[in-house]
Amino acid sequence: MNYKDQKVLVSSFEKEVNEGLTAFPKYLSSKFFYDEVGDELFQQIMALPEYYLTRTEYEIFETHKANIIHHFDTKKEGFDLIELGAGDGKKTKLLLKELLQKGYDFTYTPIDISENAIGGLVKNLNLEMPNVTVQGQVGEYFEVLDRLKQMSDRKKVIMVLGSNIGNLLHPRAIQFLKKLCNAMHEDDLLFMGFDQKKHPQKVLDAYNDKSGVTAAFNKNILARINKELDANFNLDKFMHWETYDPESGTAKSYLISKERQTVDINVLSLQVHFEAWESIHTEISQKYDDDIVKWLAKESCLNIVKSFSDKNKDYKDYLISKIG
Repeated sequence: MNYKDQKVLVSSFEKEVNEGLTAFPKYLSSKFFYDEVGDELFQQIMALPEYYLTRTEYEIFETHKANIIHHFDTKKEGFDLIELGAGDGKKTKLLLKELLQKGYDFTYTPIDISENAIGGLVKNLNLEMPNVTVQGQVGEYFEVLDRLKQMSDRKKVIMVLGSNIGNLLHPRAIQFLKKLCNAMHEDDLLFMGFDQKKHPQKVLDAYNDKSGVTAAFNKNILARINKELDANFNLDKFMHWETYDPESGTAKSYLISKERQTVDINVLSLQVHFEAWESIHTEISQKYDDDIVKWLAKESCLNIVKSFSDKNKDYKDYLISKIG
């Protein structure tokens, strides 16, 4: 990423922090959890016993990888595999190895907001799988979507794993899916993970582990504001709180001020006042069932071709096409 791109991302951070902390109620975007520290904390979260999402999707890939890649390119004519929110690529490597082993003609373009994550992934893949053509890109989903259509004339398979779609409430999810649809050519495919509705306690535990790693991950956004925007948040004066509504399937994360306090954010020339027990909404993690996914797809001019599930049906990856 060049200096100009980095400035755009920094400006986006400044703009959204200013908007979120001057709103009522206050909010911050979970996409800003991720920097070098945040990436490491999320690696720890994925290894937690409570955090089932990574394990279940990994199980799906291990069990169904041959079937999945067959559906990616049934005629073996070649395609570009584009992953939004690639992270460390651990699960994707299962598919990449299978694609190599079966002799498919493909390129891999991982995209993530975290420069640290993409840099690490590209370096790692160059060592582990030097025969894979990797073209890493740093950027936000909605910025990158505008470039997708021009990236190649070949068939595209766009992957969004880890139930990243769950960070959006349904109206914004439809907006996101419509943009994906507009970025797709007629034969392109979307491969997307959706965490399924399940026992409410299992959902709560996944986002509120006993060891406190998820709390530290949420608080990292305050640490980033301190470091990058010269602020004086005292992280000990905030607590992490998780809720889950089984009716809507919405899990929500908050940082809650334990006392009345004022925080200075010098780069923004901003003073932020908190009342005792006032919240900052940080993250949404939406849960789904087949009917909801079908509805989201239909509203976005998309069609579900097939789905793949783990043995407990806690999680599903859906193969989705564009309605002609």
